[in-house]
Amino acid sequence: MQRKVFIAHANAIFGKVGRIASKKVVLQLIISKCIPILLYGLEACPLVKSDLAALEFVINRFFMKLFKTNNIDIVKSCQLHFNFDIPSALWVKRVKRFNEKFSATNNTFCKITESSRVHVMFV
Repeated sequence: MQRKVFIAHANAIFGKVGRIASKKVVLQLIISKCIPILLYGLEACPLVKSDLAALEFVINRFFMKLFKTNNIDIVKSCQLHFNFDIPSALWVKRVKRFNEKFSATNNTFCKITESSRVHVMFV
């Protein structure tokens, strides 16, 4: 579901400014408006490699559209050049922050469930 919404929003941005704005501007809009949609709530979910690969596939396809290429090496190079964090790296950061906040909370329910809760492991 989140991937479909991400694609819809990314295509809307691309359709409005993709041809006239610089690649950097388009990517900044994607980072600020669409990536949160793609990753919404996932820090509370244990994801496996295939889940993360599916998220990265969506991002890679958008890069292919933006840079008019089907070459994954070019896509990876562009991601590196524009300092674009892939979803798996962002997810790891979000999980770490979530676990820290969850452990530090004073909420009684969270304290009770923390002892029985399995912390999300990094892939």
